[in-house]
Amino acid sequence: MPIAATLRILFLGDVFGEPGRRAITDLLPELKERLQADFVIINGENAAAGRGLTPRLCIGLLRAGATVVTLGDHCWDQNELIPYMATEPRLLRPLNFPPGSPGQGSIVLDTDKGKVAVACAMGRTFTNPPTENPFLALDAEVAALRQETPVIFLDFHAEATSEKIAMGRFLDGRVSAVVGTHTHVQTADETIFPGGTAYLTDAGMCGPTESVIGSDIPAVLRRFVTSLPSRFTVASGPALLCGALVEVDPLTGRALSIVRIRELWNPPPAAPPA
Repeated sequence: MPIAATLRILFLGDVFGEPGRRAITDLLPELKERLQADFVIINGENAAAGRGLTPRLCIGLLRAGATVVTLGDHCWDQNELIPYMATEPRLLRPLNFPPGSPGQGSIVLDTDKGKVAVACAMGRTFTNPPTENPFLALDAEVAALRQETPVIFLDFHAEATSEKIAMGRFLDGRVSAVVGTHTHVQTADETIFPGGTAYLTDAGMCGPTESVIGSDIPAVLRRFVTSLPSRFTVASGPALLCGALVEVDPLTGRALSIVRIRELWNPPPAAPPA
């Protein structure tokens, strides 16, 4: 069967707590159909009350329509995820974690429009835990993935915009897309680099709009104003589902377009008292 002309990859940024999960569950099926997305990648590293992911929540994201789920610096915050990673290859942790870390950092999957590779890596500027050099790690990993497919999507989980832009330039022409996560704030710099790689510094988060990057506003303000410890909780209310849609030529792996996604989710009204 001939390969279709284009392949549409939908990427959704950090899912933050219950509002983010509910937004995914309620909006993704219709969004996927409306955008005619062939492949869906979701960063789920803040899905468990803002810190990490559990097996149950990972299964929920996959059932909602994710093809692959990626992680980041909160990868190990939920201990029960560690043994689960050995059983679910569609769940990726950063590939530049130290050798011997549980799980894997990339995967190649078959689709009706050809093979798609997804990789996840983490930056080293202003981030923890310590990682191997992502540039060197990805240089080798991308070379290996290109032996199987030219369509490669990278979730680069990093704090510094300079490191993210540098990674996009470093991989230009070798991967289809480099989209950043971690800051939870969507940037407006979507572009296609000269070599054909789609780029966005940060996809933003799927989480509560009335918040400070997902957390309850008063608690965060108390920390900044007083410098005293303050327990952060997930904010409630409406949520924004943020990400990007990348259209790729499956024969060459070159990106044809990149469009930012921002979809508002409102929680259903509470039932009136009986």
